[in-house]
Formats: sequence, structure tokens, C-alpha cells
Amino acid sequence: MEIIFGQGTSATDIDGQIAQIESMVTQGVKGIAITPVDPTVASALDKAIAAGVPVVLMDNSIPNWKGQTALATTNNLEAGKIAGAYLKTVLKDGDKLGILQGVPGVPALDDRVNGMLEALKGVNANIVGKGATNCTEELGINVAQDLLTAHPDLKAIYAACGPPAAGAAQAIKNAKLDHKVILVGFDFCCGEAEAMTAGGEDASVAQFPTKMATLGVEALMKAIKGEKVESLIDSSAALVTPDNMAKFK
Repeated sequence: MEIIFGQGTSATDIDGQIAQIESMVTQGVKGIAITPVDPTVASALDKAIAAGVPVVLMDNSIPNWKGQTALATTNNLEAGKIAGAYLKTVLKDGDKLGILQGVPGVPALDDRVNGMLEALKGVNANIVGKGATNCTEELGINVAQDLLTAHPDLKAIYAACGPPAAGAAQAIKNAKLDHKVILVGFDFCCGEAEAMTAGGEDASVAQFPTKMATLGVEALMKAIKGEKVESLIDSSAALVTPDNMAKFK
């Protein structure tokens, strides 16, 4: 088989991804495995399906869209619960918590926050702010700085993506609050290992993106061959701490 790769200019490049989908259909691909950057790419995927091209989603789902043959993903709600369970062990009633969201409206990223909050129940933490980061380090720094400035007694920050977690670690360091603010991230990528080694990040939820991509492409190949494919394929997640981080590098 021949694999054609395409990518937009950023994680929020909707027009670029739509152009890639349309180009692939024009080139006559037999199937598309894709991480949708926004639900609005569904219309382009509908055209692909109408042309006889099966679609497997990886990582992100598209709410209320039934066109996919399968979704290969981390169960982000359950993975978020891993982060919440950890925070529940280190927070107490009244502690202030700030949240660095990813891209609000993207189900996988929203689930990471909702799962965390669900698992945190039983501890009445005071959520003092949420901010969108578009999963970038720069916005992670900015949102974390705003939280730390507004709440000097902030106890913890939860970041729903890896780059903002690394940004939050930098913001905590800049504020000279190292080891005073608990930081929990998600992805364990993009500078998080360095932040954890330096003591700036306490925990993260690791996904297994290579496994996710492998499962997604395997499902697409089965679909192309007309074989049975599970509609939801979970690639799992795990908690990373300084004690076990060497296994995840």
C-alpha cells in the first residue's frame, strides 16, 4: 500500500485540513485516517464517504457525526479521571485550582477536563479560573501567569494538553513558586519530561499515540478490505510521575 500524508499549518487549521481531505479524494485514495481539528470538517468527510472512501477517526471524535467507520482514541473521559484521582490525593477542601483548557468544543479535550472534575468529586476544591490555550505553550504560559497573578495562593494547575503544561511549569518558575504549586498535565510530551525532571511538574497522563495511530491505520485497512471493524478502539492511558517517568520517555 502507499500512504499519502497531509497536515494543516497548526492544530486549529480547519481550512487546511479540509483542503487536504479534498485533495486526497481527488487523488483517488481508498480510505482516510484522520485526526479532525474541528467538527466543521465533517462536511468534507461526508463528500469523501459519498465517493466511497471510508473514514477512520483518530484521537478526536466529531460530535453527533456517524460517518466514521471507527474511532481509535484514548478514552479521554477515563484518562481525565486518572488526573482527577491524582489531584484528589493532593488537594483538600478549599484549595484553589486553575484549569488550562485545550480547545473548548473539541470533545477529546473537553473530556479531559470533565473526567478530571468527575474524579475530583469528594474534595471541594475551589476552581478559580479556566482558560483556553489552543494546546500551545505560549498560551499556557499566559493563562497560567494570569491565574498565578490573580491568585497568589493558587494550590494547583491542571493542563489538558502537553505544551500548555510545559508553559505552566515555566510560569510557575517565573513566579518563583517552584514546589509550591502542584502541576498536573496531560500527554506527557512537548517539554513535560524536562519540567518533571526539574521538579516543576508533579504528574501527567500519558497517551500512547503510536499505538493509537497503529490501531487507526489497521482499522482502516480492514475497512478497505471489507472486514469487520470495531466502532470504538481504546488505545489506553496511564499516570506518569517522577517515580515512573523513565518508562514513558
